[in-house]
Amino acid sequence: MSGAIVAATIASAAAGIGSTIYGIKSGQDQAAVQQKALKNQTTAQQTAEANTLSTQRKSEQAQNAANQKTPDVASILQRAATAGNAGQSSTMLTGPGGINPGSLSLGKTTLLGQ
Repeated sequence: MSGAIVAATIASAAAGIGSTIYGIKSGQDQAAVQQKALKNQTTAQQTAEANTLSTQRKSEQAQNAANQKTPDVASILQRAATAGNAGQSSTMLTGPGGINPGSLSLGKTTLLGQ
């Protein structure tokens, strides 16, 4: 009978070792699954943030396009037309007084610089 007890003890020990090995392997598999899930979650979060920024930029561009300021062409033309009534020398660049000839000489009084 002692052989049967030894065999039962060995079988019990083998079952315990097998159970321990299975537990270790199962724990390692679970850790790998968790790491993969964490990596997938991080990737999904980064993608969502990138999409949010892209959507925000597109929204700002659309809003800016809708709110563009346009020049008041009618009033610009009206001012140019009334400025022309001030005289022949009146332009939008020089004004009604024209150009002062003294400002063109650059401080020189003659062609020789004297």
